[in-house]
Amino acid sequence: MAKTSTDFFEKVYDIVRQIPYGKVTTYGAIAKALGAAKSARTVGYAMNASHQYDDVPAHRVVNRNGVLTGKHHFPGTRVMQQMLEAEGVKVKDDKILNFEQHLWTPKVKN
Repeated sequence: MAKTSTDFFEKVYDIVRQIPYGKVTTYGAIAKALGAAKSARTVGYAMNASHQYDDVPAHRVVNRNGVLTGKHHFPGTRVMQQMLEAEGVKVKDDKILNFEQHLWTPKVKN
């Protein structure tokens, strides 16, 4: 992995570690906060690689519509959903119910 990718991934992880319990954010919101608004897909790559870190709550990152698009990167069939539900986030058909209520937006870096 290139140094710049590693640096970007670490910045993503720093933001993800800030997501409050019971809240979620989106790939795009993280990218925007990092000043790279068109890099949501790269944020997704970072999240796919994050499972080696116990302190990165990857289950709290979803797509812009509240869909659990990263669920297949968790062991088991419903692990991402179970982790969110344990925090009080209701999920139906792989989509967060009352998404706006649970959405946390990271601060944009200047």
